[in-house]
Amino acid sequence: MGRRKITDEKTVKQIRGPGRKAKKQGEPTFPKELIQTDSTEKKKVSSRGKQRARKRLQKEELKQTIKKKTKLKTTTKRQSDDDDEEEQINGYTDENQQWLKPKKKKELFDNNGTEEEPMDDDVPLNDEFNEMESTSEEEEDDEENDEPKLDIEKQSKKLREKQRQVKERSEQELLTNIQQQEKVQFPSGQEITKEVPQADLQLLMHRIREVINVLNDFKNKREINRSRKEYIDLLKQDLCNYYSYNDFLMNKIIELFPLAEIIDFLEANEVQRPVTIRTNTLKTRRRDLAQALINRGVNVDPLDKWTKVGLVIYNSQVPIGATPEYLSGHYMIQGASSFLPVMALAPQPNERILDMCAAPGGKTTYIGSLMRNSGILVANDANKDRAKAIIGNTHRLGLTNTIVTNLDGRHFSEHMGGFDRCLVDAPCSGTGVIAKDPAVKNCKDEKDIQRCFTAQRQLLLNAIDSINESSITGGYIVYSTCSILTEENEAVIQYALNNRPVKLVETGLEFGVEGFTNFKGTSFHPLMKYCRRYYPHLHNLDGFFVAKLKKYSIKQGHKKESETTQKKTDQITDD
Repeated sequence: MGRRKITDEKTVKQIRGPGRKAKKQGEPTFPKELIQTDSTEKKKVSSRGKQRARKRLQKEELKQTIKKKTKLKTTTKRQSDDDDEEEQINGYTDENQQWLKPKKKKELFDNNGTEEEPMDDDVPLNDEFNEMESTSEEEEDDEENDEPKLDIEKQSKKLREKQRQVKERSEQELLTNIQQQEKVQFPSGQEITKEVPQADLQLLMHRIREVINVLNDFKNKREINRSRKEYIDLLKQDLCNYYSYNDFLMNKIIELFPLAEIIDFLEANEVQRPVTIRTNTLKTRRRDLAQALINRGVNVDPLDKWTKVGLVIYNSQVPIGATPEYLSGHYMIQGASSFLPVMALAPQPNERILDMCAAPGGKTTYIGSLMRNSGILVANDANKDRAKAIIGNTHRLGLTNTIVTNLDGRHFSEHMGGFDRCLVDAPCSGTGVIAKDPAVKNCKDEKDIQRCFTAQRQLLLNAIDSINESSITGGYIVYSTCSILTEENEAVIQYALNNRPVKLVETGLEFGVEGFTNFKGTSFHPLMKYCRRYYPHLHNLDGFFVAKLKKYSIKQGHKKESETTQKKTDQITDD
């Protein structure tokens, strides 16, 4: 805006009226169409206007019908339940008045009890009406507060409520029956024969736990006419059916473990042990190997405190047996339980060591790495095809002090002897590695066990004969099996103690269950407690047995025998 010019009142010109141009123009003129306006004439309505008018009329009709319906609902709410029949009929405008008309109970049946008209499936009978009428007062109060419903809807609701109550009662009765049932119901002979092919696993496991519970408190919970043998037979049969074992092996397991550990042991055999590898210390360190495997997408952790070379593998994006580290001999895929016999043997450098049953070479290569490629390591196996695996693994892991032989271990001392230490990982029944070989459950019997422990005795005696008893650093024999049976473990060690100049010594292993000194009426040497047992459910390892023997000279043995005889004669003379 510009500046307004300030002037005095005297200088402002007064407006006198219209000017000369306005006087010349004259008055304004308008067209006739605009001037002529007749109120009587009607305007022409377009098609769109007609459509709008129709819509307005429809909306007004809808509003009126809604108002009528709301009035009807309010009137029905105010009316009592006794006059529902007549007033509800007048409230409906459709053609289904007869179907929606609620029927009385007396009209459904004649006096004779016969039906007059066919009924719907949802309509209940007289007895059900009487039961539904005896509902709780709380439900009736809730229905009074709700909006009024048809009789059919009320009846269906009551039927649903009744079914729910019956279901709850049946479940509660079943639970109370299970809780109150303290004694086991023995099946008959026919039921047992029918139950074996189509066994209900849940029922079997429930009965197994009940039988174990009774056997733990047999005096108070047993049936009067039942003996302990009957309960044990039933338990054995149910366990065989549930876990698919034969009677012979299940008898051995029941004898070996207490009742509280039987199910834990059997369940542990159904689960695979974790994959473990052993670091080859001749070529790498465990830390460097773990870092290399982690870089390749392998989830690796140290195995445990008792080993410095073991690694456990949880999952892997690459095959463990085909990595560059494996092919170059940085590690060996080996079970954790097979570390233990080598650790008990404790090989030293520059010694002569014998591995009697060496295939496929996991323990052999571990011994060679502890010897640091010094001394002489003889790896023997009776099977020529399996001996090829020893050659391959020793070359891959870089052992240069190993001699591979293919001789019968039962006669090995005839060919070679004078060793400082010897490892006898004897072939066995495999009852400790059922998770790896489930066929053991059914294929082992008493003859197989007898065949195993006769061969084990011969191997152990021959290993003792091949040891140099006058060795300064050695003279030790380690005996191990992947079996849990006493016939293959403590009994074989006892046989060696009775027939060779050896004694039991401590294994040096930090953990494990002690060996049996007494088992089912048979007594073993008191130093059998130095042996170590390993179980899947306790140590998360394969079932294993490790014993360590020390050979002394025959002359020392004769001296000890003469000392004992001298003591006996002295006692006799004193008496």
